[in-house]
Amino acid sequence: MIRALFLSVFLSLCIGFAQVPAYYSGIDFTKEGDELKAELASLITSTHTPITYSQCWDVLKTSDLDPDNSANVLLVYGYQDDSNPVTDRTRDKNANGGSPGEWNREHVYPKSLGTPDLGSSGPGSDAHNLRACDVQQNGNRNNRKFTDGSGNPGTVGDHWYPGDEWKGDCARIIMYMYVRYNSRCLPSNAVNGTANAMDPNMVDLLLDWNAEDPVSTHEQNRNNGIYAGQNNRNPFIDNPSIANKIWGGTPAEDPWGGLSTGVEKITNVLVYPQPSLDQSIYISSSQLSSLDEIRILSLNGQLLQEIHFGSLNTNELRLEELPQGNLILQLQFEQQIIHKRILIQ
Repeated sequence: MIRALFLSVFLSLCIGFAQVPAYYSGIDFTKEGDELKAELASLITSTHTPITYSQCWDVLKTSDLDPDNSANVLLVYGYQDDSNPVTDRTRDKNANGGSPGEWNREHVYPKSLGTPDLGSSGPGSDAHNLRACDVQQNGNRNNRKFTDGSGNPGTVGDHWYPGDEWKGDCARIIMYMYVRYNSRCLPSNAVNGTANAMDPNMVDLLLDWNAEDPVSTHEQNRNNGIYAGQNNRNPFIDNPSIANKIWGGTPAEDPWGGLSTGVEKITNVLVYPQPSLDQSIYISSSQLSSLDEIRILSLNGQLLQEIHFGSLNTNELRLEELPQGNLILQLQFEQQIIHKRILIQ
């Protein structure tokens, strides 16, 4: 929580933004809406080398590895490793199959909700749509539509909440499937929520999740692993703000720092000291007046704290009583989201 705001001499640090990957060199990111969507669809379709449903096992054993233990895969909809295997978050990468205690291939966009059914080839064997998942937890989700919720994964009425850690992952997968397969994989068929004003087939909840749950190291590794296996990428993992260029909605992070047009990019945010030894940090920037809110997230994307602002008449603020550990500091300005990794000791 915020305990105090302090005026001080402005300290700035220019942060260089990553270049647009060569994979997207032919995309005109000055375009928006359906025009940009069409260009991305052409790219991820033309570069896609389809693989069989059986081959997906080997891809997932590489793409879905736990960043902290390469002997295991991370299980979507999992949240704890204890005596109940159904809710396991990790499992031996070779413990795959169709029996209880094993993991199988979860279609994040359910096969039966496609128009028509996605089958076991083409969209049904697209590794971007497949996640390692406990067999029984996969059955618990079944073909339920996603819906809003909070906390751990589970049913919400007749629908399914994927969990705080996984909601952004699932949103970016469904966005990919929609762009890649168009009317075959309409988000409105797989997600419960308000229709997007720019595209009635899109659901605004996915844009919210895309912003609220930032891309993790695991997602980045997955995208790279699947690219190695079937030669195409999920653009919304590479840059979540591409979704805003197409559908608007809650602003998500722009790691390339150049997709928004006509907006001054914020490049002078300094967070210090690092590491922090007293559970407090300072945030310094000449543009704090446009800071709307701060979210403190775990490395898994779980929301720990959320702080809302009006206009700040200061160039520096101090946050105190922060939780200990490695954390993600998400700063949402009026036109941009910035993430900083911090260590509170």
